Amino acid sequence: MHGFLSRSLQLFGRALRLRCPNCGQGKLFTSWLRMRDRCPVCGLKLERGEEGYQVGSYMFNIVAAELIFAAVFVGVVVVTWPTPPWKLLQYGGIGLMVIAPFAFFPFSKTLFLAFDLLFRPAGCDELAHPAGDTGRTR
Repeated sequence: MHGFLSRSLQLFGRALRLRCPNCGQGKLFTSWLRMRDRCPVCGLKLERGEEGYQVGSYMFNIVAAELIFAAVFVGVVVVTWPTPPWKLLQYGGIGLMVIAPFAFFPFSKTLFLAFDLLFRPAGCDELAHPAGDTGRTR
């Protein structure tokens, strides 16, 4: 159990830094919304090829946006009780629900990849040598 917990923390910690959960080093995004095909360091295929794989990261994104909205909503209501700013919450909530998925997008991709790697570790067929490296020892 201790190994599973430490492996989980390692994978998710790397993912939160937007690094490759497998090796912890590769810069996975070319822009905020564009993920590379493979990790530039370990060569891990980032879209793991299963049918419907992208749905998992989309679900992570939707759940995160909803949790952020719920936390902000409850926080504002508690802090401003007994007269919460209902109009601000209504319109601010709409804005937050539009902005949050874009803000969380790269994190949802790397966190879902970490989650997937936790239960399905990368096989040799998913790892490729980074560009320019043939894998031969020198």
